[in-house]
Amino acid sequence: MLRTLRSRLRLVLPATAALALVTACAPSAGGGGSGSGGGANTLVIGMTASDIPLLDTGLSQNQGYEGIRFVGNQLYDGLTKFDLQQGDEIPKVIPDLATDWQVDAAGTTWTFHLREGVTFHDGTPWNADAAIFNFDRTINKSSPDFYPELNAQAGLSVAGIVSATKVDDMTVAIATDGPLSYLPSNLTTVFFGSPTAIKEGGNEAFGQKPVGTGPFVFESYERGQQLALTANKDYWAGKPKVDKVVLRPIPDPTARVAALRAGQVNWIEVPPPDDISQLEGDGYQVLTNSYDHSWPWVFDVSKAPWNDVRVRQAANYAINRQSLIDNVLQGTADPAGQVAPKANAGYDAANDVYSYDPDKARQLLAEAGYAGGFSTTLSYPTSGSGNMLPTPMNEALQADLAAVGIKVELQPVEWASMLTDFFQAQIPGGADAINISLSMQQEGFWNTWFGTNSSSNAGKYSNPAVDALLTQAKGEFDDTARAAIYAQVSKLLSDDAAWLTVVNDRNPRVLAANVHGFIQPKSWFADLTTVSVG
Repeated sequence: MLRTLRSRLRLVLPATAALALVTACAPSAGGGGSGSGGGANTLVIGMTASDIPLLDTGLSQNQGYEGIRFVGNQLYDGLTKFDLQQGDEIPKVIPDLATDWQVDAAGTTWTFHLREGVTFHDGTPWNADAAIFNFDRTINKSSPDFYPELNAQAGLSVAGIVSATKVDDMTVAIATDGPLSYLPSNLTTVFFGSPTAIKEGGNEAFGQKPVGTGPFVFESYERGQQLALTANKDYWAGKPKVDKVVLRPIPDPTARVAALRAGQVNWIEVPPPDDISQLEGDGYQVLTNSYDHSWPWVFDVSKAPWNDVRVRQAANYAINRQSLIDNVLQGTADPAGQVAPKANAGYDAANDVYSYDPDKARQLLAEAGYAGGFSTTLSYPTSGSGNMLPTPMNEALQADLAAVGIKVELQPVEWASMLTDFFQAQIPGGADAINISLSMQQEGFWNTWFGTNSSSNAGKYSNPAVDALLTQAKGEFDDTARAAIYAQVSKLLSDDAAWLTVVNDRNPRVLAANVHGFIQPKSWFADLTTVSVG
């Protein structure tokens, strides 16, 4: 029988950390933030990250999408963004630093018209020269401004872009290496820094004191401790309602709740599910929503036993997703019966393949020659962006798989280190599979995770039929028709059991009662401009 989540999560904190969390008596749910170093209208967020994400434009991805959510999207803007000010629909791509765009008949040259009247936080004007400088810095290896570290981090978002050129002062043209229908989706995380600040300080100095056009301005940074941002009073879309945002990395979920109750933060990501009902009863706001999120095991299909589709299918039938949701996650996720997340445009309920059927799992294992079972290894992160509660979740899956003869050794890995390996198509420690939170919200990720020639295909999965459909999607500029293609891809991938599909997260977070105005979107990202505290 599963032990309660609370008993699994009670970790012994270092003495200094424990002291920091109990220096004040817990205030009411309406309190919070007294230790934030800001005024009353200050939002203090307890992140799941183990460190502050890097601050230089696309480098915030070093802590996964949580880095983009709380750093990239706050300091910077892209040419495009997702509509995060509503929570009823899957967010559409809308204008940001570009007001509109067109693509030529061949589908390979895009023209973006830039928003006028925008300035960077240091007063540098936003225009085509600033845009081209940033593109050169990211993708143009022949440019003196090229920054290899940025290219490595932001490479997924700029994949397929050949060049960016100036048309006139407020217009740029982007050329791609073939039709790329979802370029506007990919560009949501291509951010722009002030050319003046970058040239004056150099890459390293800019990363310590970043300057963007975004809704919040860099104030201060304490390595490993916190990042403080203040509202951009001159923001082109209007000053944010909150005066200040403070980000604090708190990877342990129990410590996040303690910090919330102590008033040291007034917003936490991923509360321990066992604590949710008590937090609600005490007046805290608990928010959830479906979003484009997968929490799979990515099999290394290049080696036995995972190179046999019957073994992969057996693993998918062996796990009890609903028990995991009911007993560990307390309803904060949905079962994933296919590769496409429920909040992805490519999701079709008819494509749900897997349910709990351990007898079928044993039958498939026997057919594959593993009637006696086998041993395998799994690399997984202990915390981090979108990873939910990886240790108790993986322990539950480990027990389910053991019941059909699959003995799994769990190998924990630090999140940032895992990301580095994963995006180089490597599974840490030579393990046979990797557990990692993933998304297809930016459509290019379909090809990134599953394309035969992708440089980030850590599972080494290859299927000519999938490759053909992904190529077809690149050339399909109608959103509805393209979603239907992704539904076909999801069916193929699910039938082929490319992943162990487990759950789709519902993105739980807890806010103090005095935090107002946040809209929980169907997205991994978050818009903090509507929030106020008081």
